[in-house]
Amino acid sequence: MTRTSTQCPECSTNLSRREFVRVVGTAAVAAASSPLLPTGKSAVAAPTKTSAAESAVQRLYETVTPQQASVICLPFDHASRFKINANWEVTEPLIGSDFYTDEQRALINDILKGVTSEDGYERFVKQMDYDSGGVGEYACAIFGKPGTDQFQFELTGRHLTVRADGNTVPGAAFGGPIVYGHGEEDPAQNLFHYQTKKVNEVFQALDPSQRQVALLKEAPRENDVPLQGDAGRFPGLAVNSLSADQKELVESVVRTLLAPYRQEDVDEVASILKEGGGLNQLHMAFYEAGDLGNDGEWDVWRVEGPSFVWHFRGAPHVHAYINIGLK
Repeated sequence: MTRTSTQCPECSTNLSRREFVRVVGTAAVAAASSPLLPTGKSAVAAPTKTSAAESAVQRLYETVTPQQASVICLPFDHASRFKINANWEVTEPLIGSDFYTDEQRALINDILKGVTSEDGYERFVKQMDYDSGGVGEYACAIFGKPGTDQFQFELTGRHLTVRADGNTVPGAAFGGPIVYGHGEEDPAQNLFHYQTKKVNEVFQALDPSQRQVALLKEAPRENDVPLQGDAGRFPGLAVNSLSADQKELVESVVRTLLAPYRQEDVDEVASILKEGGGLNQLHMAFYEAGDLGNDGEWDVWRVEGPSFVWHFRGAPHVHAYINIGLK
């Protein structure tokens, strides 16, 4: 059946400062073959001030002139760090403009490489080329002072937000909520449709009674991703109600979703999940609204638990909002 697109909702949606404070207070196939959650008593790695991306942020900061600093170097608690949006520039100068030097653009590219896996870097570069004409049409900011206990680099633009903070925001994976997406409306060509296909493997493995619980009519707002903690109420089917083989499918889904990001962030997510009760605390919801082509491959879905929210809107094209951390 041919899958058709529908009109895209507005791409400008925000997570407020209050919600953010409450929130934050290598290929996909290869990723599906190893355990996600840490075992035993070994410490789980997380990004540090000297990780590859953070070291590149430090070098970028050292090249910034006073004139540049007045525009892109902001206080750590600046309101812009608390904003999340599928299409915005965190500061006015675009990376491809003459505001930046070639050396600085190379360092920004090193930061992007540092926070992604090899597969993720290639995927995000293709996404930026398609959606905006390349990373030169995106913007960045440095909050606080790199190397200290309060700093964060942020890159934003159409369908992408990434952060590097050296784990200076306690209990927040990725430094806080992040975004990815792709404007291609043909699912077969969309760079992230493989995630929907993977998630739908779980739905196909459910029995009729489980599907009735997991499949809902309308999804919440795509940017409605604050962490709820142990007292939260989560839509869809509880993972702890699944059989062992179904749970293995859920674990492979989470590994696939995390595959575009660097191992240090994946390890931190695993640690946060473990502290929050593990995969058994997650719920999975699929939504009838937004089913492209009416083919029963659900294009809008959500994986959520006390310390984990992954909202994926695949219709008419992909917007994904991710928020993982300890409340």
